[in-house]
Amino acid sequence: MSSSLLQIEDVYRIHRTRGGDEQPVLRGISLDVDKGEFVCIMGPSGSGKTTLLHILSGLDQPSAGSVRLTGIDISGARESERTRLRRDLVGYVFQFFHLMPNLTVEENIALPLYIKGREAKGVRSGRVRELAALLGIEERLSALPHELSGGEMQRASIARALIGEQPLLLCDEPTGNLAQGAGAEVMQELRRAVDEDGRTVVLVTHNPRDATFADRVLFLVDGSLDDQRGLKGPGITEEAVSAALRQAAI
Repeated sequence: MSSSLLQIEDVYRIHRTRGGDEQPVLRGISLDVDKGEFVCIMGPSGSGKTTLLHILSGLDQPSAGSVRLTGIDISGARESERTRLRRDLVGYVFQFFHLMPNLTVEENIALPLYIKGREAKGVRSGRVRELAALLGIEERLSALPHELSGGEMQRASIARALIGEQPLLLCDEPTGNLAQGAGAEVMQELRRAVDEDGRTVVLVTHNPRDATFADRVLFLVDGSLDDQRGLKGPGITEEAVSAALRQAAI
Protein backbone atom coordinates (compact mmCIF):
# COMPACT_ATOMS: atom_id res chain seq x y z
CA MET A 1 0.00 0.00 0.00
CA SER A 2 1.44 3.38 -1.06
CA SER A 3 2.35 5.92 1.63
CA SER A 4 2.06 8.80 -0.87
CA LEU A 5 -0.51 11.50 -0.22
CA LEU A 6 0.39 13.35 -3.41
CA GLN A 7 1.51 11.79 -6.67
CA ILE A 8 2.48 14.24 -9.41
CA GLU A 9 3.38 12.76 -12.78
CA ASP A 10 4.86 14.64 -15.76
CA VAL A 11 2.89 17.85 -15.13
CA TYR A 12 3.09 20.66 -17.65
CA ARG A 13 1.39 24.06 -17.49
CA ILE A 14 1.47 26.18 -20.60
CA HIS A 15 0.11 29.73 -20.77
CA ARG A 16 -0.81 31.41 -24.03
CA THR A 17 0.32 34.97 -24.64
CA ARG A 18 -1.94 37.60 -26.19
CA GLY A 19 -0.16 36.96 -29.45
CA GLY A 20 -1.10 33.28 -29.31
CA ASP A 21 2.37 32.01 -28.46
CA GLU A 22 2.79 29.20 -25.93
CA GLN A 23 4.77 30.00 -22.78
CA PRO A 24 5.70 26.96 -20.66
CA VAL A 25 5.48 27.60 -16.91
CA LEU A 26 5.90 24.03 -15.63
CA ARG A 27 7.88 21.49 -17.62
CA GLY A 28 7.35 17.84 -16.78
CA ILE A 29 7.14 17.97 -12.97
CA SER A 30 7.06 14.56 -11.29
CA LEU A 31 7.06 14.19 -7.51
CA ASP A 32 5.69 11.92 -4.77
CA VAL A 33 4.96 13.41 -1.35
CA ASP A 34 4.40 10.99 1.52
CA LYS A 35 1.81 11.27 4.25
CA GLY A 36 3.29 13.16 7.18
CA GLU A 37 6.11 14.66 5.12
CA PHE A 38 7.26 18.30 5.04
CA VAL A 39 8.50 19.30 1.57
CA CYS A 40 9.93 22.72 0.76
CA ILE A 41 10.15 23.98 -2.84
CA MET A 42 12.43 26.93 -3.55
CA GLY A 43 12.91 28.95 -6.70
CA PRO A 44 13.08 32.49 -8.05
CA SER A 45 10.02 34.62 -8.80
CA GLY A 46 8.46 33.40 -12.03
CA SER A 47 9.81 29.86 -11.72
CA GLY A 48 6.31 28.39 -11.37
CA LYS A 49 6.09 27.80 -7.60
CA THR A 50 2.65 29.36 -7.08
CA THR A 51 1.34 27.80 -10.29
CA LEU A 52 2.44 24.41 -9.00
CA LEU A 53 0.64 24.95 -5.67
CA HIS A 54 -2.53 25.97 -7.50
CA ILE A 55 -2.40 22.74 -9.51
CA LEU A 56 -1.74 20.63 -6.42
CA SER A 57 -4.80 22.13 -4.74
CA GLY A 58 -7.08 21.80 -7.76
CA LEU A 59 -7.43 25.57 -8.12
CA ASP A 60 -5.88 25.18 -11.56
CA GLN A 61 -5.47 22.27 -13.95
CA PRO A 62 -2.32 21.13 -15.72
CA SER A 63 -2.02 21.37 -19.48
CA ALA A 64 -0.72 17.79 -19.40
CA GLY A 65 0.12 15.19 -16.77
CA SER A 66 -1.72 14.08 -13.65
CA VAL A 67 -2.04 14.95 -9.97
CA ARG A 68 -3.41 12.36 -7.56
CA LEU A 69 -4.43 13.38 -4.05
CA THR A 70 -5.22 10.48 -1.69
CA GLY A 71 -5.37 8.36 -4.83
CA ILE A 72 -7.93 10.59 -6.59
CA ASP A 73 -6.94 12.14 -9.92
CA ILE A 74 -7.84 15.78 -9.28
CA SER A 75 -6.31 16.97 -12.55
CA GLY A 76 -9.14 15.40 -14.53
CA ALA A 77 -11.96 16.05 -12.04
CA ARG A 78 -14.87 18.40 -12.62
CA GLU A 79 -14.79 21.80 -10.94
CA SER A 80 -17.48 20.78 -8.43
CA GLU A 81 -15.45 17.71 -7.44
CA ARG A 82 -12.23 19.72 -7.14
CA THR A 83 -14.05 22.21 -4.90
CA ARG A 84 -15.22 19.39 -2.62
CA LEU A 85 -11.74 17.87 -2.48
CA ARG A 86 -10.18 21.23 -1.57
CA ARG A 87 -12.71 21.67 1.21
CA ASP A 88 -12.08 18.23 2.67
CA LEU A 89 -8.39 17.64 1.96
CA VAL A 90 -6.48 20.91 1.48
CA GLY A 91 -5.63 23.82 3.77
CA TYR A 92 -4.06 26.72 1.85
CA VAL A 93 -1.97 29.65 3.12
CA PHE A 94 -2.05 32.16 0.28
CA GLN A 95 0.77 34.62 -0.32
CA PHE A 96 -1.74 37.50 -0.44
CA PHE A 97 -4.02 36.33 2.39
CA HIS A 98 -7.43 36.10 0.61
CA LEU A 99 -9.36 36.94 3.76
CA MET A 100 -13.07 37.70 3.37
CA PRO A 101 -13.29 41.51 3.76
CA ASN A 102 -16.71 41.60 5.45
CA LEU A 103 -15.93 38.92 8.03
CA THR A 104 -14.09 39.48 11.30
CA VAL A 105 -10.79 37.77 11.98
CA GLU A 106 -12.60 35.22 14.15
CA GLU A 107 -15.11 34.48 11.39
CA ASN A 108 -12.36 34.23 8.77
CA ILE A 109 -10.40 31.73 10.85
CA ALA A 110 -13.51 29.64 11.55
CA LEU A 111 -14.66 29.70 7.90
CA PRO A 112 -13.52 26.13 7.04
CA LEU A 113 -15.56 24.81 9.99
CA TYR A 114 -18.65 26.81 8.97
CA ILE A 115 -18.36 25.47 5.41
CA LYS A 116 -18.09 21.91 6.66
CA GLY A 117 -20.91 22.43 9.16
CA ARG A 118 -18.61 21.13 11.88
CA GLU A 119 -18.21 21.78 15.58
CA ALA A 120 -20.57 23.26 18.14
CA LYS A 121 -20.21 27.02 18.51
CA GLY A 122 -18.40 26.81 21.84
CA VAL A 123 -15.88 24.25 20.61
CA ARG A 124 -15.34 26.22 17.41
CA SER A 125 -14.76 29.45 19.31
CA GLY A 126 -12.32 27.76 21.67
CA ARG A 127 -10.24 26.37 18.80
CA VAL A 128 -10.20 29.77 17.07
CA ARG A 129 -8.95 31.45 20.23
CA GLU A 130 -6.34 28.76 20.78
CA LEU A 131 -4.86 29.27 17.31
CA ALA A 132 -5.18 33.07 17.53
CA ALA A 133 -3.28 33.07 20.83
CA LEU A 134 -0.61 30.81 19.37
CA LEU A 135 -0.14 33.21 16.46
CA GLY A 136 -0.34 36.39 18.50
CA ILE A 137 -3.62 37.79 17.16
CA GLU A 138 -6.03 36.93 19.98
CA GLU A 139 -6.67 40.64 20.61
CA ARG A 140 -7.62 41.18 16.95
CA LEU A 141 -10.40 38.60 16.62
CA SER A 142 -13.16 41.21 16.37
CA ALA A 143 -11.31 43.31 13.78
CA LEU A 144 -12.01 43.33 10.05
CA PRO A 145 -9.19 42.52 7.62
CA HIS A 146 -8.69 46.13 6.50
CA GLU A 147 -7.91 47.03 10.11
CA LEU A 148 -4.98 44.59 10.28
CA SER A 149 -1.33 44.92 9.38
CA GLY A 150 0.07 42.68 6.66
CA GLY A 151 1.64 40.44 9.27
CA GLU A 152 -1.65 40.12 11.18
CA MET A 153 -3.51 39.22 7.99
CA GLN A 154 -0.96 36.53 7.24
CA ARG A 155 -1.32 35.08 10.74
CA ALA A 156 -5.10 34.96 10.33
CA SER A 157 -4.64 33.19 6.99
CA ILE A 158 -2.36 30.62 8.63
CA ALA A 159 -4.82 30.01 11.48
CA ARG A 160 -7.60 29.49 8.93
CA ALA A 161 -5.51 26.88 7.11
CA LEU A 162 -4.67 25.06 10.34
CA ILE A 163 -8.15 24.94 11.82
CA GLY A 164 -9.72 22.76 9.15
CA GLU A 165 -7.37 19.85 9.95
CA GLN A 166 -7.17 18.82 6.29
CA PRO A 167 -4.39 16.29 5.67
CA LEU A 168 -2.54 18.53 3.17
CA LEU A 169 -1.31 22.06 3.93
CA LEU A 170 -0.08 24.14 0.98
CA CYS A 171 1.84 27.24 2.04
CA ASP A 172 2.86 30.04 -0.33
CA GLU A 173 5.55 32.19 1.34
CA PRO A 174 3.78 32.00 4.75
CA THR A 175 6.40 34.08 6.61
CA GLY A 176 6.96 36.70 3.94
CA ASN A 177 5.09 39.42 5.84
CA LEU A 178 6.27 38.49 9.33
CA ALA A 179 9.16 39.63 11.48
CA GLN A 180 11.90 37.05 12.01
CA GLY A 181 10.72 35.89 15.45
CA ALA A 182 7.08 35.60 14.41
CA GLY A 183 8.11 33.79 11.24
CA ALA A 184 10.04 31.22 13.25
CA GLU A 185 6.97 30.62 15.44
CA VAL A 186 4.84 30.01 12.35
CA MET A 187 7.38 27.52 10.99
CA GLN A 188 7.47 25.72 14.33
CA GLU A 189 3.67 25.40 14.21
CA LEU A 190 3.81 23.94 10.69
CA ARG A 191 6.48 21.50 11.86
CA ARG A 192 4.28 20.55 14.83
CA ALA A 193 1.35 19.92 12.45
CA VAL A 194 3.54 17.36 10.68
CA ASP A 195 5.16 15.74 13.72
CA GLU A 196 2.17 15.66 16.07
CA ASP A 197 -0.89 15.72 13.80
CA GLY A 198 0.51 13.69 10.91
CA ARG A 199 -0.36 16.33 8.36
CA THR A 200 1.57 16.85 5.13
CA VAL A 201 3.05 20.26 4.29
CA VAL A 202 4.22 21.54 0.92
CA LEU A 203 5.84 24.94 1.34
CA VAL A 204 7.22 27.36 -1.25
CA THR A 205 9.59 30.01 0.02
CA HIS A 206 12.63 32.17 -0.72
CA ASN A 207 13.78 31.94 2.90
CA PRO A 208 16.63 29.50 3.65
CA ARG A 209 15.72 29.52 7.36
CA ASP A 210 12.19 28.34 6.59
CA ALA A 211 13.60 25.53 4.47
CA THR A 212 15.46 24.09 7.48
CA PHE A 213 12.13 22.97 8.97
CA ALA A 214 11.49 20.64 6.02
CA ASP A 215 12.27 16.97 5.52
CA ARG A 216 13.17 17.65 1.89
CA VAL A 217 14.15 20.78 -0.02
CA LEU A 218 13.63 20.85 -3.79
CA PHE A 219 14.61 23.55 -6.27
CA LEU A 220 12.38 24.69 -9.12
CA VAL A 221 14.30 26.35 -11.94
CA ASP A 222 12.71 27.47 -15.22
CA GLY A 223 9.67 25.31 -14.55
CA SER A 224 11.62 22.11 -13.85
CA LEU A 225 12.76 20.43 -10.64
CA ASP A 226 16.57 20.41 -10.32
CA ASP A 227 17.12 16.80 -9.27
CA GLN A 228 20.85 17.38 -8.67
CA ARG A 229 20.45 20.06 -5.98
CA GLY A 230 17.79 18.65 -3.68
CA LEU A 231 18.46 18.27 0.05
CA LYS A 232 17.08 15.69 2.44
CA GLY A 233 17.08 15.84 6.24
CA PRO A 234 17.50 15.51 9.06
CA GLY A 235 19.93 18.30 9.71
CA ILE A 236 19.22 20.59 6.74
CA THR A 237 21.05 23.85 7.52
CA GLU A 238 20.70 27.40 6.24
CA GLU A 239 24.26 27.18 4.95
CA ALA A 240 23.49 24.06 2.92
CA VAL A 241 20.31 25.59 1.52
CA SER A 242 22.10 28.83 0.60
CA ALA A 243 24.91 26.90 -1.09
CA ALA A 244 22.43 24.85 -3.13
CA LEU A 245 20.60 28.04 -4.12
CA ARG A 246 23.85 29.54 -5.39
CA GLN A 247 24.72 26.39 -7.33
CA ALA A 248 21.27 26.36 -8.91
CA ALA A 249 21.71 30.07 -9.76
CA ILE A 250 18.49 30.95 -7.95
